[in-house]
Amino acid sequence: MSTGSATGIITRAEQVSAKLARPEHFTDHKHCCECREHDGELQPYTPGNIPRSALGTMAWDPITFCTDEAFRYFLPGLIRIVLTEDGEGNYYEQFLWHVNAVPGGHDRYAICSREEREVVAMALTWLLDNRSEEIEQECSAQLLLHALERWSGQEKCSTSH
Repeated sequence: MSTGSATGIITRAEQVSAKLARPEHFTDHKHCCECREHDGELQPYTPGNIPRSALGTMAWDPITFCTDEAFRYFLPGLIRIVLTEDGEGNYYEQFLWHVNAVPGGHDRYAICSREEREVVAMALTWLLDNRSEEIEQECSAQLLLHALERWSGQEKCSTSH
C-alpha cells in the first residue's frame, strides 16, 4: 500500500471525517468523575486544533474514554499528531493501542467506515515506512504490524469476533 506524504494522509483524514458532527459530549460524562474530567479536557478542542498535550499519557489518555462518535470525530487530529510530532513523548504508542482491539474494551475498527479504515491504514503504513526504527526500539513493532494487518484488510479470519 502506498501512503504518500504525511500532509496528504492528514488531508485525506480531514476529508473523510468532514461530514461528522461534533458530539455534544466526548465521553459518557455522567458515568464517573474520571469520564466527566476527560470530557471537560476535550471540550475546547476540534480535530484541527487538539494538541499533543491534551492527550496525556498511556495511563491518562482521554481518548481511551471517548465514545465511538468522539473517537471518529477526533481521528483526523490524532492522525495529524501521530504523523507530524516525533521525539520524546510522541503519540504513536497510544495511537497503536487505540487502533488495536482491546479485549473487553473498545474495538475502534468495528465502528469506523471503510474510508476511515483506509486512512488509518495509510497512517499506519506511513509509520512503518518512516518511524519503524524508533517503533522497534520502543518494542511496539508487533502492535504496529498487527494494527496494519487489520486496518488494511489483510487480517486472517478469526473466530474471536
